[in-house]
Amino acid sequence: MADDPRLISFRAAVERLEEALCLPQSPVVRDSGIKRFELCFELSWKVIQSFLRDRGLDCRSPRDCFREAFSYGLITNEEVWLQMISDRNLSVHTYNEALADQMHSRLAQYLPALSHLLEQLQPSENTL
Repeated sequence: MADDPRLISFRAAVERLEEALCLPQSPVVRDSGIKRFELCFELSWKVIQSFLRDRGLDCRSPRDCFREAFSYGLITNEEVWLQMISDRNLSVHTYNEALADQMHSRLAQYLPALSHLLEQLQPSENTL
């Protein structure tokens, strides 16, 4: 799975999200962070879907994929991932400044979960 284009893209997206979270706060940085989160979210569930499909499991939605990933041990805090689903669904409303600020404030707690998933899927996946 280490050479999977989705995993490579997911790794890059997580790195870009981390960069965005290190920048001084401004509306542009906030919006950039939210967009980078959206990309991380989409790639995370697609890479989970691919990982599980390779093992004979099928999931067709982010919620299903995250539940299976939790059962499989790829993710450890299902509640954080379910909150990510909620924020991803709300991200289309980031024209609302207060909502955008609230969402951006949660991105820092999502980064460790995304990074953990990435670690689980990297070359040591032979042990899974």
